[in-house]
Amino acid sequence: MSARPKSSTADDFPWWLVALVGIGLVLAVVIAVNGIYAQVFSTVITGIGMTVSVTLTAFALASLWGLVIAVLGMADSIVLRQIARFYIETVRGIPVLVVLFYIAFVGAPAFVSLFNWMITPLVQAGWVEAMLVRDFSLTWRAILALTICYAAFIAEIFRAGIEAVDQGQIEAAKALGLNRYQRFRLVIFPQAIRTIFPPLSNDFVSMVKDSSLVSVLGVMDITQLGKVYAAGSFRFFETYSIVAYIYLILTLGLSLVLRRVEKSLRRSPRG
Repeated sequence: MSARPKSSTADDFPWWLVALVGIGLVLAVVIAVNGIYAQVFSTVITGIGMTVSVTLTAFALASLWGLVIAVLGMADSIVLRQIARFYIETVRGIPVLVVLFYIAFVGAPAFVSLFNWMITPLVQAGWVEAMLVRDFSLTWRAILALTICYAAFIAEIFRAGIEAVDQGQIEAAKALGLNRYQRFRLVIFPQAIRTIFPPLSNDFVSMVKDSSLVSVLGVMDITQLGKVYAAGSFRFFETYSIVAYIYLILTLGLSLVLRRVEKSLRRSPRG
């Protein structure tokens, strides 16, 4: 039996991208010439700033917290390893929406009560005022929930990437007298990032989409503005078509950029 020929460059041409771009251009023309679609688009697009800010803030915090959890999961102490594993398995088993509600309506009030209890002497002295639950903004509650959820998945990505580094490289770094921090910064992380980046970038794109969940708290992102507009105008088809169109532009553009970065990492010389 003859071997299957390898795909040619023409076969690998991204026709799917051409199709999506073509559909996007057609929809852009429709938005430009149709008054209803143009009005929906101009209303919904104002929420893109909130969507981007929530995504960037939550992902940055989740990456930092996920790295901490990953390091704890590889610590010498069995207690720290068990704590990290408990966090990862617990959080990964709860839907993001449930965590969002829990943080917003249980965690935030509990935090405010604890904070007020801690500053009771200052409140009684008249130096500060007690914190109210409404002072804890819904936007930050949503960001905190996304951070907690995604950190559990990102921790596993970091762990897998770090463990993929050749043990001989680490032993060589120890022989050179590098301490734990220097080994991680100069030897482990530069090599692990090539393994970490692809799944981490996928999580980033996923968070752009999952940021739409903050609309259940009334945060004025793209989805929430679409919900408000559709509820008032009953233009559900036009509104949610525009919402989907904007999210597709965001995620597709981001995916293409991250794919280019991934290719550049693969071409760069290994440390």
